[in-house]
Amino acid sequence: MSFLGWFRRKREDPEVARRRLLLRKGRLGEATVLDTGIDSEGKEILTYCYTIGGVDYETVQQLDDDQLRRKESYKLGSQVALRYDPHRPANSMIV
Repeated sequence: MSFLGWFRRKREDPEVARRRLLLRKGRLGEATVLDTGIDSEGKEILTYCYTIGGVDYETVQQLDDDQLRRKESYKLGSQVALRYDPHRPANSMIV
């Protein structure tokens, strides 16, 4: 690869990198499913909340293919496993 080609390399999708980091280094927690639905792109989304250090967080996540196969696990009000960044607890994902 040429010197300039190194700068032109295709960069990894930031969402994929974020998820990989959380799976590798994120702490485990528990979240409560608040809602499921379809976003504007037609993808299945999950709204969930969790508490870390006395602070409540609520967020939305698109479900990946593996999660879609386990869709029955994400019923309204159910408790699900969560991975979060201990330095930035708002950075989380359902596993």
